[in-house]
Amino acid sequence: MPPTRPPHEPPKDASAKPRSFRQRYDDLEKRRSELVERLRSLGEDAQRHPGYKRALKLLNDTFRKSKLAQRLAILQAAAWLIEILEKLSQTL
Repeated sequence: MPPTRPPHEPPKDASAKPRSFRQRYDDLEKRRSELVERLRSLGEDAQRHPGYKRALKLLNDTFRKSKLAQRLAILQAAAWLIEILEKLSQTL
């Protein structure tokens, strides 16, 4: 039986080159800055919520202290928290 790949992993193209460390680093930095802008665009009510400070901490302190392999998961957690803050700000 052939080995199976995890469902979240896209199939590998034989002609595709592996991305360099710098490319992966730049992609994560770009995504982080997009999330920071999205967070800062929330209204004043969302900024008073404790989750706002936690999302900023994830995007700044925690992101900077983590290794490159962990940064994607941190960005996913921050994106999830920002989505919740956006939904809360719409209901308030």
